[in-house]
Amino acid sequence: MTEPLTPDPMARLLAALTLSTDGEDTFSGTSLNRPGGRVFGGQVLAQALLAAGRTVPEGRLPHSLHGYFLRPGDAQLPISFGVERMRDGRSFSARRTHAYQNGRPDQPILSMITSFQEEQPGFEHSDRMPAAPPPSELGSAHDLLENIDHPLARFWLQESAFDLRHVEASLYLHPAPEQTGRQMLWMRARGVVPDDELMHRALLAYACDEILLEPVMRRHSLSLTTPGLSVASLDHAMWWHRPARVDEWLLFVQGTPSAQGGRGLGTAKVYTESGSLVASIAQEGMFRVPEPLGETQLVGHTGGHE
Repeated sequence: MTEPLTPDPMARLLAALTLSTDGEDTFSGTSLNRPGGRVFGGQVLAQALLAAGRTVPEGRLPHSLHGYFLRPGDAQLPISFGVERMRDGRSFSARRTHAYQNGRPDQPILSMITSFQEEQPGFEHSDRMPAAPPPSELGSAHDLLENIDHPLARFWLQESAFDLRHVEASLYLHPAPEQTGRQMLWMRARGVVPDDELMHRALLAYACDEILLEPVMRRHSLSLTTPGLSVASLDHAMWWHRPARVDEWLLFVQGTPSAQGGRGLGTAKVYTESGSLVASIAQEGMFRVPEPLGETQLVGHTGGHE
């Protein structure tokens, strides 16, 4: 498998997710450079989660988040994170986090509520993982991107902190041969990740934003090289059911129940290789394919309404 040109893309990502403390319940961070100059939605989502996690009692981990991408962020500017302590109960804590730039908390680029819980016993059940070929039998996205002579492809090849392996045909070069709203893919970190459960959950939030809307594209015969295609994340909901490590293979079982009005909904259930259901995710995105079609470009979606 081709190695990325950046020596350690995961180390670069972890550095970007390291926040400075600016005051009580106020933090700041930087952004990874992205084509187009906008902040990647998954990055600010992960940073907001880490900021909120710094304010909760020890031993409480996030079990759900609900966030809206409200404005595009400038990757050249620092991002501030203000955390509101909404509630601390006997078992649960709730936090609202606003991410903003230019000292304007009244103009957030992300608004998110996260709920945290102490580990507790209780009854259990979960959906079973569907049959899927192991990641060792599938080709890496990095190998496919080698063959694309495009700045965004070179960026992903060099900078991506995750190894992606599609079970069905990928959407990098061409639309899927079958028009379906279902797909499965394996994902694993390309580098060392600290033994920190909060960081692993934040990295899962970061990574899923890269692929969660692909079923919408698959359902409508779109690819990452569809001329003029524009995609932007609008909101994100996530539930963590059990501990998960992003430095171990995770299977995303994805679908899209609906698309209309220039919006499409993507969903995912995330399993470990052993079949444990660790997370459920939903995200709605904006899709635009202008007429007449413009120049061919690779999609690099970011967060924020128009």
